[in-house]
Amino acid sequence: MKTVRITKIFEFEMAHALYHHDRKCKYIHGHSYKLAVTIIGSPMHEEGAPHDGMLIDFGAFKKLINDEIICQFDHALLINANAPYTEMKNIELFDNTLIVPYQPTCENIILDFAERIKTKLPGRVRLFSLKMHETSSSFVEWFADENEL
Repeated sequence: MKTVRITKIFEFEMAHALYHHDRKCKYIHGHSYKLAVTIIGSPMHEEGAPHDGMLIDFGAFKKLINDEIICQFDHALLINANAPYTEMKNIELFDNTLIVPYQPTCENIILDFAERIKTKLPGRVRLFSLKMHETSSSFVEWFADENEL
């Protein structure tokens, strides 16, 4: 079977604060994130099938990432569950606050995203990599082959 990779790029806005950080990132601040999701697998070969020749329909791929990541995290504020200010979630201004069980660094966020995406992909498709820009010059990458030993 032949293997291909396809990538789709998503953009969203999100804020976070790094509890215990010793620099400016300890304060609530936001970023314009750019997330590249790459999947790998063999295209379907069923003559006459609606998705013949496709690894996944790009529309279905977009919907999956939007449902699992973008709709939940876009314009959200991520706060470490151990931070003392988690009560902000009860204030209307902070209704879209997500209390997460980790320090919401770019590194930990991408690990969370990888787990969310892997469980939702169709059987013949695997998550290959993620690349997420937090700024125009800073990004983090995740590769399946380095995480599934």
